[in-house]
Amino acid sequence: MKRILDCRGTDFQQMGRKELKQAIFAAEGRTVIAETVVTSQPLLPEISNPEIMKAFGADLILLNVFDVFNPRVEGLHSIDLFHPKEGEIVPNHEAIKIVKQLTGLPVGINLEPVDQSADALETLYALPVGRTATKETLEKAKELGCDFVCLTGNPKTGVTNEKIEEAIHLAKKYFGGLIIAGKMHSAGAKNKPLDIDAFNRFADAGADVILFPAPGTVPGIREDTLAEAVESVKQRDALTLAAIGTSQEGADEDTIRSIALSAKRAGIDIFHMGDAGFLGMAIPENIKALSIAIRGKRHTYIRMAASALR
Repeated sequence: MKRILDCRGTDFQQMGRKELKQAIFAAEGRTVIAETVVTSQPLLPEISNPEIMKAFGADLILLNVFDVFNPRVEGLHSIDLFHPKEGEIVPNHEAIKIVKQLTGLPVGINLEPVDQSADALETLYALPVGRTATKETLEKAKELGCDFVCLTGNPKTGVTNEKIEEAIHLAKKYFGGLIIAGKMHSAGAKNKPLDIDAFNRFADAGADVILFPAPGTVPGIREDTLAEAVESVKQRDALTLAAIGTSQEGADEDTIRSIALSAKRAGIDIFHMGDAGFLGMAIPENIKALSIAIRGKRHTYIRMAASALR
């Protein structure tokens, strides 16, 4: 088994849930996941955001606001490798497949466990069914070829820890890939930002990766308190992810480095960059800065340069 640091496109093609989890674990806190809003105009119109994120050091691609019943990713146009007609729009059902082929990386999506009875902090959005976490959407995510799902909440969606726990059980039964679960922020509902009991329940329910807000991204999330939560879920055989998901993905590089190193000292395995930098993704240089901070230039440049065909 290879560390994710050493994995290339052909390696990822042969990986299932267990292999991907082990590859991340073996990398010892040197894995980067980058997120993009699939409905946004790409940062550069000639190329998709997932391709840019890979080019700046991402190991995993997370697609946000992805509707499994209308699966599209802006910026994907067919090329000769996939379709005969130059400029043809990629068919919806092939969107995940094409992102994986273009980047050579594992690709996953957010699905949101909405709580209709949530104690709301603000006026909530009504989400299309294809973005919520249900039996049908999890089965569709598997059909579309997703390598992982992230059970979390966008702003103003009313996602609660209770519904996340329920969704983990559904994902174990109907999805089969790697399961990430947790909240980057309130998602419009009242929950403690660092609820160790809830995180332990997520791990006990079968989540492979527990998602936490990174230190300094949500008020009250400190390195020492995060370290306590991380240690607790790791005793349950779960990996951990620290999310920069409160628009600080658009901050300066020094801020990103500071957050990343604080999270690494707390024991985090995967480092997340959110989608609110410029147009539906982080500032590219911040992805690179995060990667270099947690694993140095060598591994960062290898990921940046490696062909998807390797």
